[in-house]
Amino acid sequence: MTKLKAWRPIPAAGARLPTEHLPSEGAFPGLDPAWSRLVSAKTVPAMARTEAGASARVPDARGPAVTHTFHVLDTGPVLAERGITPTGTILAVHGNPTWSYLWRRVIAASLDRAVEGQAWRVIAPDQLDMGFSDRLAHPEAPAPEAHTYRRFDQRLTDLDGLMDALDVDTTVPLVTLGHDWGGVISMGWAMRHTEEVDAVITLNTAVDHPTEDHVPAALRAAMAPDVLPLSTVETEGFLQVTLGLADGGLEPAVKKAYRAPYTSRWGRGGIGGFVADIPAQAEHLSRPVLEETSSQLTRWQKPALLLWGPQDPVFQDRYLADLVERLPHAEVHRFEGSGHLLAEDRDISTPLFTWLSDHFPTPGAAEDPRAGLRSPAPAGEVTRLHDQLEHLTMTWRKASPAVVDMGVAEDADRTVSWDDLAEKVDALAVGLSELGVSPGDRVSLLVQPGNDLTVILYACLRIGAVTVVADQGLGLKGMTRAVRSARPRWIIGATPGLTVARSLNWPGQRISLNVLSGRQAKLLGTVASVERLLRSHSGRRPDAVPHPAPEDPAAVLFTSGSTGPAKGVLYTHGRLGALVALLRQQFAVKPGSSLIAGFAPFALLGPAIGATSVTPDMSVTKPSTLTAVAVAEAALAGEATMFFGSPAALRNVVATADQLTQRQRDALGGIYLVLSAGAPVHPVLLDQVQELFPEAEIHTPYGMTEGLLQADISREQIHEAMTSGPAGAGQPGVCVGRAVDGVRFALAPLDAQGRAADHLVEPAENVGTLGEIVVSAAHLKEGYDRLWHTDRQSRRDTHDGLIWHRTNDIGHFDAEERLWIQGRLQHVITTPAGPVGPGAVETPVDAVDEVARCAAVGVGPIGTQAVVVIVEPEGSAKRLRTGRSPLARPEFARTVREASEVPVSAVLVLEKLPTDIRHNSKIDRTRLAEWAAEVLAGEKVKSL
Repeated sequence: MTKLKAWRPIPAAGARLPTEHLPSEGAFPGLDPAWSRLVSAKTVPAMARTEAGASARVPDARGPAVTHTFHVLDTGPVLAERGITPTGTILAVHGNPTWSYLWRRVIAASLDRAVEGQAWRVIAPDQLDMGFSDRLAHPEAPAPEAHTYRRFDQRLTDLDGLMDALDVDTTVPLVTLGHDWGGVISMGWAMRHTEEVDAVITLNTAVDHPTEDHVPAALRAAMAPDVLPLSTVETEGFLQVTLGLADGGLEPAVKKAYRAPYTSRWGRGGIGGFVADIPAQAEHLSRPVLEETSSQLTRWQKPALLLWGPQDPVFQDRYLADLVERLPHAEVHRFEGSGHLLAEDRDISTPLFTWLSDHFPTPGAAEDPRAGLRSPAPAGEVTRLHDQLEHLTMTWRKASPAVVDMGVAEDADRTVSWDDLAEKVDALAVGLSELGVSPGDRVSLLVQPGNDLTVILYACLRIGAVTVVADQGLGLKGMTRAVRSARPRWIIGATPGLTVARSLNWPGQRISLNVLSGRQAKLLGTVASVERLLRSHSGRRPDAVPHPAPEDPAAVLFTSGSTGPAKGVLYTHGRLGALVALLRQQFAVKPGSSLIAGFAPFALLGPAIGATSVTPDMSVTKPSTLTAVAVAEAALAGEATMFFGSPAALRNVVATADQLTQRQRDALGGIYLVLSAGAPVHPVLLDQVQELFPEAEIHTPYGMTEGLLQADISREQIHEAMTSGPAGAGQPGVCVGRAVDGVRFALAPLDAQGRAADHLVEPAENVGTLGEIVVSAAHLKEGYDRLWHTDRQSRRDTHDGLIWHRTNDIGHFDAEERLWIQGRLQHVITTPAGPVGPGAVETPVDAVDEVARCAAVGVGPIGTQAVVVIVEPEGSAKRLRTGRSPLARPEFARTVREASEVPVSAVLVLEKLPTDIRHNSKIDRTRLAEWAAEVLAGEKVKSL
């Protein structure tokens, strides 16, 4: 056990900080003195464990029962003054070395909402020896057996005494809330009062630490016996380091407020005591209580919410994973980019009180409007993906190609037949299952699209494992964030991927794609290889493994990250099945179809929709590397009839068409369907693509990671929409067509500030209205993974009895019920004349001869923004600029202004517009808006 060494005597037990240090008007930012009170409470001696393991009442060092004074922030008196009866109570417990000031924003938010009828009383005590509560005596040379610091079990009984003294109403819901060691203390108290406590909420904390594991390095130094007193009590070292963990740093006044109770070594005694009470070792006196709490949590069936800052160097994601395993029903929200001081880094009040209102609606309120919601019926018959693969194997030519991988060496086996694919999937499913991969286990796939990845994916689907797909387009930083967010139990990868996983310490047991040498396997820490599992289980079928149910999770697919940290999108087997049924129907996939997939999700879905999947020779992280020759060779090898490529890929295919031989051109002539999605595709580019694929119908379906297909339109229909019909020639935005079968659209109109309304309206009754596009379909995501509040915000739940998903895209519908996309909600330009979508400006400007593509952004205060157009020109930017300035030459700026129906204030020229790395197509308008503002302000700006 860590001992507290060389502590000098401090005042006797019961001493408090001088009352003039207590919260007063304006003393601590955000803290109202009306919340502050001193409460005397009798603390009952704790239960301790004897060496034999039995529970026995042991006397406290200061007597069998002691009355202490707690400093408490409590909204009970404030609510009483307002004549409001609390609808529930939140007991908020701080950790080390903070105090109840940590919860000031939650307290303020609770009172703001009390006016609206959600009147939660918040009780936030300073734990003894902390904040402005009583200080305890710490002798100069305490022995471990003297119990001279506050132990875990004692802190639980402290809360007993305090709650008794406050006479808390137990007829209304009681919820615990904690952070740091206050998190485990609050949950430990809840486990001892399971009849009274109705829900638990915690920020970063830990309820278990395996004794064989090292304590996180950030904490290890402070726990060293010779260092502990110096770093925690004699100096402000521990305090200052903790306060320095806030994202972007704390404001000086806020930092001063946190330091206020701890400016003397006497005031910091409890900080050292808290560190000494960390039960990392098996023999620690507080270890039994920690184990009791962690064990009891596994039996907790009431609501639980976990709010987490993943950049915490102490309470790392492994502790969140442990909590999720103990509380599998808990709702989780990870705030990417935030860390230990989550309550300072982010707004936790909004998700917290939204969650409480969901689980504890105000008495007398109407029935939860989300109850009994449904999705529209799927477009076709839904089958499990693995069942579909088996059906195709039995009914089609077994020897015909199922998967063709053009990315492997020419002398390698590029083709896998349907029969071989089914046999390999079965064998690997058996092998993975016997290795220990269980239903529900998450498996991160670090394998390039192609034959191997297809086998692995379908084997995982068969045994009910959840595949995690975060492609290389996110970059190492983005992939690391994604993998740690999903927290896979297994990683299957080729050597490059496993090398990265090992070096960056990604979670999960590692399985190599190929057999490795003993030395390589040891270096990479692998436990098996796919190659050996296939060989040793060849011919076996996973008959003993139950098939997953439609509601079981199947995959976590990460978004592009072009509008913030990539989000994990959770799909169930049923929702993936509905997607497959839709794709087969919408694009008339029939036996003999073959798909060239320049986009990973479609490569993996190929076998499920009944099409031979051909992976072209290209870099999956750079779609623009796809050449016309690569597409033609893929068409020849797979006898392709369909081709899917992103807009960036199509541009390069057109640009490299002059390298094609006649034989290769003939191969492209056999393709009858070309699909492109991920970003708007200019009609001129579509016309150029049509010349390369003369027999093909060219479609630009509209969708997203959250629902890969929502609307569809052909090249001819785009021209028709742009030049004739009710829409008219000047219709702004990009027309993406009408809703496909099984999809319902609605609209959330925008207000003058560019905000989407809470209510939804029908498109047919609101022609031309600019709003956020909202969609409902059977093949939409199940939810966002471990982003409870993001998922909650993305759902519109009260329209027509359906589950609705906010797309974050803005646009409008015309009289023909066609959808016109004008950009993203966060990119709305709020002009004095009203909100404008970027597409309303970009579509006509893109048609100007000198323009390759452009971006329209807003500069200035919300509601009065000026429209600025940044142009990427065809050819050199110098000829369109004014000298060395990015400002466009007057004559070119005039041409741009004349093309736009929306008034344009300024035109800038860039050699190349910044884009996301996944699609190479989505323009980074946020960066451009910041850059444009600096340029127009006359500041010296860096090049993008």
